Order: sequence, then C-alpha cells, then structure tokens
Amino acid sequence: MESPIWAGLSAAERSAVDSLIQQDHRIAAVARIRAAFPVGSRPGLYDTLDVVAERYRELGQRFERYPTAPLDLVTLVKTVETLPGRAVAIEALWDGDTDGWCVDLIALTDDPDAEHRLAIIRHGSDMRLFNGTVPPWPEAQEAETVGRALAERFAVPFHFASPDQPDLDAPRWRTTS
Repeated sequence: MESPIWAGLSAAERSAVDSLIQQDHRIAAVARIRAAFPVGSRPGLYDTLDVVAERYRELGQRFERYPTAPLDLVTLVKTVETLPGRAVAIEALWDGDTDGWCVDLIALTDDPDAEHRLAIIRHGSDMRLFNGTVPPWPEAQEAETVGRALAERFAVPFHFASPDQPDLDAPRWRTTS
C-alpha cells in the first residue's frame, strides 16, 4: 500500500527522491520529501524516514548499514607512510550519524600539522543499544587493537580517550599531550 506522503509527491519529486536514494543520500532524501510540502503540512521526521526506508526496499537497496570490513594493518601502514608530514600519534575518536556510533581512526602529523582519517569502523546500528548487545563496543575494540599496533609500528603514542563508551567530548591527544 502506497504511503499518503509518497502519494502526495509529484512525479518529478518522486524521481528526485529515488535518485538521492540510489546515491545513498538518505538525509537528503528525507529533506527533499519534507521540503516538497507546505510548511504547515510537512510530514513528521519519523514518518518521512519510514517512507525513505520503504523506498530503499522498493529500489532493492539496504537501508541498514553493513559493518565495515576488518581493518588491514599492512594497508594502514602504507597509507600512513604516504601522508604529508611525519606521524606523531594515532588516535581513535567516536563519531556518530543517523546510522549510529562509529569510531574514526586518525593519524596526526606534523609539518604540516594535520589530521588524516585512516578508517571509519562501524559494527552495527544503534539498534544494538535497544537490544542490549553493546557494550562492549566491537568497533572500539577493533580501533584499540589496530590503532595500538599501528602506533607501535611508527613508534608514536596511541590515544583513545573513551574506549568503553561513545563520547564526542572526550579529550583529544593534542590537548592532553
């Protein structure tokens, strides 16, 4: 059965939303749907997310994200070796988006003083919070293991201020060193 929200869109808007979904731009698709309605009659966020999730299914795409592949230390070493500047630390940071929590593995360099994202580690959506499968956070465990090994390889510190739980405000290496 077609959603009344989807039915309320013009053919051009439907096509534009499907195009966004095929590019995996779910938030842009939600925004596009909501913007197509007058301000006083815009559908709610959750109802619009339901429409986008249904369009993903209709178009044969997966709405839930796959976990990231396990990190390959050899590949990460090669990536760090090609960075401009010398690695001075490896850091793991929590990040989050509409799919849930993930951990970014970062190389910090000097000359130039910069941060380089090496990998994003995700092992599931936030549904894990509701069904009690986290903690422990497997992405944090992987970041800790691989990050330490990478830091040892380059003889630099490894920093992960909050390995036990997501924390966007955890202190950064440059502010604690």
